[in-house]
Amino acid sequence: MSLNQQVAELDEKNIEARFRDHHAFDVITSMPGLGIILGAEFLAATGGDMTAFGTADRLAGFGGVAPVPRDSGKTSGNLRRPQRYTCRLQRVFCTSALFSIRHCDESCRFYDRKHSEGKRHTQAALAFARRRVNVLSGHSYATDGATN
Repeated sequence: MSLNQQVAELDEKNIEARFRDHHAFDVITSMPGLGIILGAEFLAATGGDMTAFGTADRLAGFGGVAPVPRDSGKTSGNLRRPQRYTCRLQRVFCTSALFSIRHCDESCRFYDRKHSEGKRHTQAALAFARRRVNVLSGHSYATDGATN
């Protein structure tokens, strides 16, 4: 048991060291709710290259926090949760959003505003997670464009 704990501590230290070396470390960890572990999971789920997605919309779709249309012949405007997405990335987005709602006043105000608009908890939390994808993507693209 002691050996397993030592291995886990070494793994955490190695993950943290590699994550700190990534060029987007400061941008990712600047967001409330995204620390070392969730930030490293985010990089692992996206492959470490945000520009590969092109837009925030594509990243949100890949992470399962963007609604997709459920239109038929006469019906349009119906949206639903996507069926195909990366569960690991959705977990990172949603978990970090929930942490942020609990510990950051601005995040809590956004969530409360969505909740007062009539959205249920899950809808408000997903809307906040989607907003965070936009912010994170905007910073990442600006950072990548400045270094290239």
